[in-house]
Amino acid sequence: MPELSHRRRMLVLAICCMSLLIVSLDVTALNVALPSMQHELHASTAGLQWTIDAYTLVLASLLMLAGSTADRIGRRRVFLSGLVIFVIGSLLCSLAPNLDSLVAFRMVQAVGGSMLNPVAMSIITNTFTDPRERARAIGVWGAVVGISMAAGPLIGGLLVESVGWRSIFWVNLPVGLAALLLTLRYVPESRAPRARRPDPVGQLLVITLFGSLTYAIIEAPTAGLTTVLPFAVLALAALVGLLRYEPRRAEPLIDLRFFRSVPFSGATVIAISAFASLGGFLFLSTLYLQNVRGLDALHAGLWMLPMAVPMFLCAPLSGRLVGTRGPRLSLLVAGLAMTASGVLFAAFEAETSNVTLFVGYVMFGVGFGFVNAPITNTAVSGMPRAQAGVAAAVASTSRQLGQTLGVAVIGAVLASGVGSSSYRDTFVSAARPGWWILTACGLAVLVFGALTSGPWARRSAERTAEQLAATDVREAARVVA
Repeated sequence: MPELSHRRRMLVLAICCMSLLIVSLDVTALNVALPSMQHELHASTAGLQWTIDAYTLVLASLLMLAGSTADRIGRRRVFLSGLVIFVIGSLLCSLAPNLDSLVAFRMVQAVGGSMLNPVAMSIITNTFTDPRERARAIGVWGAVVGISMAAGPLIGGLLVESVGWRSIFWVNLPVGLAALLLTLRYVPESRAPRARRPDPVGQLLVITLFGSLTYAIIEAPTAGLTTVLPFAVLALAALVGLLRYEPRRAEPLIDLRFFRSVPFSGATVIAISAFASLGGFLFLSTLYLQNVRGLDALHAGLWMLPMAVPMFLCAPLSGRLVGTRGPRLSLLVAGLAMTASGVLFAAFEAETSNVTLFVGYVMFGVGFGFVNAPITNTAVSGMPRAQAGVAAAVASTSRQLGQTLGVAVIGAVLASGVGSSSYRDTFVSAARPGWWILTACGLAVLVFGALTSGPWARRSAERTAEQLAATDVREAARVVA
C-alpha cells in the first residue's frame, strides 16, 4: 500500500474513531435506559441482563474471527460490512416490539460491532507506520473510549428523558452512515502478508463455551437446576474440547502457548476481572439510582459523572505511565482503587449516603481509568511482532467476556436476593453479595497486577517469545519447502 499523506492518515484515524465511538456509546448509554426498557417491555432482571449480554457475548465470540477474516480478505471490506450490519442492527433495535426481538437485534448489532473495533485497530496499525505516530494514534483511539464512558450516561439520560429509550439506537444511524461513506472514499484496502487459516471447530467451541456458560449463570435464579445443569455441562465439555483440540493445530484460533507467558496470563485474568467489575458496577448503579432512589434517566446519568470523569482523566495518565515506567504502577493503583470502592459499597452501604456514593463512584472511576491501558501492553509484552496482533485480540476478547460475566453473575445474585419483592424494599441488602464479588474482582486486579509485572514474569514472557519465534521459523521453512 502506498504511503498516505498526513491529512489522509488523520482522516483514516477519525473514521476508525467514529466506529469506536458508536460501539462504545451504545453500551454505556444503554445502561441508563435499562429501567425505562424494563417498564415498557415488562422485562425481568434476567431480561435486562440479556439486553446487555446478548451484545457482549456475540462480540466476545466473534472478535478473533473478524480480525483473522479481515487479514485474509481485506480489512476495508470487513470494516464496511461491519458498519452496514451495525447500522441495520441499530435500526432494528429501535423498532423492537418486545424484549425477545430486542435481544435478537442486539445480537445482529454485535455481529457488526465485532467487525469494527479489532479491524479498525488493524487499519490504524497498518496506516501509521512510524512508531511515534502510531503511538499517538493509539493514544487518540484510547481517549475515545474515555470520552464515550464520560458522555454515554449523560447522553443516554438526555435521550431517554426527552425522546425515549429507542432514540439511543437512532444516534448510531447518522454516525454509522457518515463513517460508511467516508470509508468508501478515504480508507485504502489492506491485507496481511500471511493471513492465518480459518479454525471453524475452534470458533464453534468458543461460541458454545461462552453462550452456554452465560445462559447457565443468568437463568440459574429462576430456571432451576434441571434446566441450567445441561448448559453448565455443555460449557465444561466445550472448554475441554478447546484444551484438547487447539494445541494440535498449526494455526489455532487461540494459541494456548501464549499462556506460558506470565504477563499474558495475568493480562487475561486482569481484563476479565476489571471488565466484570465494570459491567456489574454499571448494572447495579443504574437500577439503584432509578428504581430505588426514583431518579429519572437524566439525573441518573448526571450521578454517574463522578465515575465517568475520572475514567476520562486517568486513562491518558495511565497510558503515559505505562510508556515511561511499565504497567506495574498503573495496575497497582487500579487494583487498590477498585477494591476500596467495592469495600465501601459492600461493607458500608455507600449507596445510602450522597457523600459515600460520590466517593465510591470517584474511586471506581480512578481505578478503571488506570486499568485499561496496561492490559494490552501486558498481553503483548515480549511477544514476537508477528504474534502481537493475536495476543491483543485475545486481550480484547477477555474484556468482552469479563463484561458479559459481570452482568450475568451480578444480575443473578441480585435476582436471587430480591426474589418477588420490590427493588425499593430489598435492593441494598440483595446487592451486598454482588458488591463483595466486585471487591474480589478489584483484589484480583491488584494481586495479579503485582505478581505478573515483575522481573521473573518478564523472563517468562521472553522465554515464551523465543519458543514462539522458533516455531514460526520452522513452520515458515516447512511451507517454503
